[in-house]
Amino acid sequence: MKKLSILVVEDGQNQREMLRDFLRKEGHTVGEAENGEQAVQRVREGHYDLLLLDYKMPGMDGMQVLQAVKGINPEIDVVIITAFGTIETAVDAMKAGALDYITKPVEFEELLLLVDRVSERRTLLRENEILREQLGEKGVTTDRIIYRGDKMSALINMAGRVAASRATVLLQGESGTGKELFARLIHHLSPRASKRIIAVNCGALHENLLESELFGHEKGAFTGATARRIGRFEEADGGTLFLDEIGELSPQVQVKLLRFLQEHEFQRLGGNQTLRTDVRVISATNRNLEQRVREGAFREDLFYRLNVVLMSLPPLRERKEDIPILIDHFLKRYAEENGKEIAGLSSEAQDVLLKYDYPGNVRELENIIERAVVIAREEVISVEDLPFRESMEETTAGRKAEEGLLRGSIEELERNLIVEAMEKAGDHQSRAAELLGISERMLRYKLKKYGLKAG
Repeated sequence: MKKLSILVVEDGQNQREMLRDFLRKEGHTVGEAENGEQAVQRVREGHYDLLLLDYKMPGMDGMQVLQAVKGINPEIDVVIITAFGTIETAVDAMKAGALDYITKPVEFEELLLLVDRVSERRTLLRENEILREQLGEKGVTTDRIIYRGDKMSALINMAGRVAASRATVLLQGESGTGKELFARLIHHLSPRASKRIIAVNCGALHENLLESELFGHEKGAFTGATARRIGRFEEADGGTLFLDEIGELSPQVQVKLLRFLQEHEFQRLGGNQTLRTDVRVISATNRNLEQRVREGAFREDLFYRLNVVLMSLPPLRERKEDIPILIDHFLKRYAEENGKEIAGLSSEAQDVLLKYDYPGNVRELENIIERAVVIAREEVISVEDLPFRESMEETTAGRKAEEGLLRGSIEELERNLIVEAMEKAGDHQSRAAELLGISERMLRYKLKKYGLKAG
């Protein structure tokens, strides 16, 4: 685990020294600041990975310090320490750029989990920088994969790790989550980058046409086959073949694909000559292939051939931390394309976009922003420019009800959220942790802390 440079900002001397000593024993480099002004000066003068920031202090309070240090170093991670705030405090801090919060009295086990999370995040960010440099050298960028959160960062790093191998990759995720973007990223990072990547949508063609599309055909193979046709496997020789919607393959095509993956050879439709090509296969699906195997609709042996490396792309509703940066990206893009001056979103419009679940994922968000830019009459996009403005009354009513429920303490809300997540996940800790956006280890700690049944 990467050791961090940490600044402890706490006006209470005993608390500050206790945190300092504990973190130093864990191997981290730790600085101190007894007030907000001093903290800001420390950040100006040196480099820190993490600020442990007391929220309530004389002079500059935690929110003011947070905003100031983010202005100096936007990449610094900040964890708020509070014994006084309600959920509104935590929410405001998150909106201003805080990574997380922790409550007083600080429990060392919880603190260590948070610090480990920051360390993992820092490692991922550095690996991403290296990947971007490698891509830049090849004239390729990951600019189309827009993200801020740890989930996508981890996936990009996995793409970098698997790219050098010959292993098949199965990209699993809902429509609009970016499966083809990741396929292209893997290809461009691989030794095959100088060759072609060819994409085929397996669900868009009839069985016979798909077989011909993939493997080619000889003259006279079927009615209308007036000449020999080279298939995609031959065209992609030395490169990568991306098979989208792989779950839609017919049994006949599944057999031919399995043979290719096992032997790297195939025959054109209507031919008897065995051909060999060097092609890496990356496939994608928005369906549950394991369920398809159980139903007898997909070959089990083919599934395991395709599933050497599985990458599950999260839906946008499970990575809402990425929504603001995606909105900014699409606003700039479509404002420029349409020759319009767009300053941003109204707070009400942004609130609606953050709460929406996006069944169509990133693709749907992009379409929403493009539409809003096109029809907007003002420089600031309002709720009236969004396609679901008719649901605003319901959204507003729901928000008021939600605010009534959030009047309790952070601890009370946190406990309720954990209970709700465990219920939704059927008491499966890994799934509940995913819903909450925390590690399974952190969830186990929280369950113990609040005296909740582990399931």
